Amino acid sequence: MQSSRSKPCSCPSLKLREVASMYFTMVAAFLVILVVALQGSAPRQSNFPYKVPLDPQGLLELSWNVSYPEQAVHFQLLIRELQFGLLFGMSDRGEFENADLAVLWSDGHNSYFGDAWSDAKGQLHMDSQQDYQLLGARRAPEGLYLLFRRAFSTCDPKDYLIEDGTVHLIYGILEKPVRSLQAINISALHGGLQRVQLLKPNISIPQLPRDMKTMEITAPDVVIPSQETTYWCYMAELPEGFPKHHIIMYEPVVTAGNEALVHHMEVFQCAAHFDSFPLYNGPCDSKMKPERLNYCRHVLAAWAMGAQAFYYPEEAGLAFGGPGSSRYLRLEIHYHNPLVFKGRRDSSGIRLYYTATLRPYDAGIMELGLVYTPVMAIPPGEESFILTGYCTDKCTQLVSAVPSGPAAPQRGKVARGFSLAPGSTNLQAANLKF
Repeated sequence: MQSSRSKPCSCPSLKLREVASMYFTMVAAFLVILVVALQGSAPRQSNFPYKVPLDPQGLLELSWNVSYPEQAVHFQLLIRELQFGLLFGMSDRGEFENADLAVLWSDGHNSYFGDAWSDAKGQLHMDSQQDYQLLGARRAPEGLYLLFRRAFSTCDPKDYLIEDGTVHLIYGILEKPVRSLQAINISALHGGLQRVQLLKPNISIPQLPRDMKTMEITAPDVVIPSQETTYWCYMAELPEGFPKHHIIMYEPVVTAGNEALVHHMEVFQCAAHFDSFPLYNGPCDSKMKPERLNYCRHVLAAWAMGAQAFYYPEEAGLAFGGPGSSRYLRLEIHYHNPLVFKGRRDSSGIRLYYTATLRPYDAGIMELGLVYTPVMAIPPGEESFILTGYCTDKCTQLVSAVPSGPAAPQRGKVARGFSLAPGSTNLQAANLKF
C-alpha cells in the first residue's frame, strides 16, 4: 500500500465517506448506461501500446499506456467472457489481502464499478477516495472493453504507489451475482496474478536503414508439453559464409492464441571454437539434449511477456556473422502452462532486423546476476534473505568497446553506456532482499 512507501506530496484532505458514496453510485449508474450505449468496434490498439494476458486462458487481456506529463497510467481491460464482474488491482507481493482494487460487479440486474481496498483479512471496503477513474466501457464482438485511469501517486494511504520496477497485478473473476461490494468473498474467487513493468521508459524510435533485412528464429510448429513449465530449445543455422552484420532491432513473434502461454524467449549464439552443433529440437532439460548445446550462451535477443520491440541506438548494433562468429543459434522458449493444455501447437520466436551497413560501434550485452543453484533457496520462516554477488577485476578488465566502423572509440569506453577503467579493482556488490 502507498502508506508504507509513498513519496512526499501535496494532497487535498480525504473526501467524506458520504461524498464518496454518492460519487460511487453515480459512477455505477454511468457504467450501466455506457455498457448499453457504447456498442461497436474495439478501441484502437495504437492508443495502448503495451499488452499482456492476465490469466492462462487469455480471457482477460490488459493493455495500457503511460503518460509522464499526467503522471498517470491509462488501462484498457478486455474481458472476453464476462460473467458477473471481476476484481483488478495491485498489491505488494500479489496477495489479495491489503490490496488496491478496481471492482466491477453485478447484482444480476445492474452493473457497478468502483475503487476499493481489502484489509488484512481480505474484506473489501469502498475507498473514500475514488482514484480508479472510469473513462468508458464498450462492447465488441470479442468482449467488453473497460477503460480507466490511475495516477502514479494518489496520496491515499489505501492506494498502491505505482513506480519503477515490477508490479504485481492481481485479478479475480466473479462467477455469481453479489448484492454488494462487501458481500464479495475474495477467498472463493477464481483469480491469479501477473507480474509486469507498468512504467516503461519514454524512448524515441530511431530511423531504420533502407538496406534492413529480417530473419525469423521460430519454433517449428512444436506441440507444447502438457505440463506447467517447459523450456524448449531449438537450434537454427545461419547461411554458409554469412558475413558480419549488425542487429539493429528485434521483436517477438507469438503464435496467435498462445499469448498467455509464451512467457519469455531468448536467442543465443553458440561458441565459435566449435565447427558444428547438433540441430536439436526438444525440451532443454531432456537427457536427449546434446551436451554441446550448453556452449550456446551468448545472448543476441531476449523478450519477456509485456515487452515491445527493442531498438538499438543509431550509432550501434549487435554484431553477428563473419569471422570469429558461430553460424549456430539456439532459440529458448519458456512455456508457462498452469492449466496443462494438451495438443497446443506453437511457432513462436523472435524476428531479427539487421543491416550489412555496419554502425560505428558494436553493441554488447552484459548479464548481471547469480547462477541458479540450490544455495539460492530462501530458508523457511525467514523475514528477509540477502544474496550478494561480486564483479571482480577479472570481469571489469574485459569491458571495452570494439570498433566496427571508422569511428574507433578509446579503450574502456562503450557506446551510450557506462565506462570502466581497464583493470579496475573495484568490487561491485549487488544485494537482493526478499
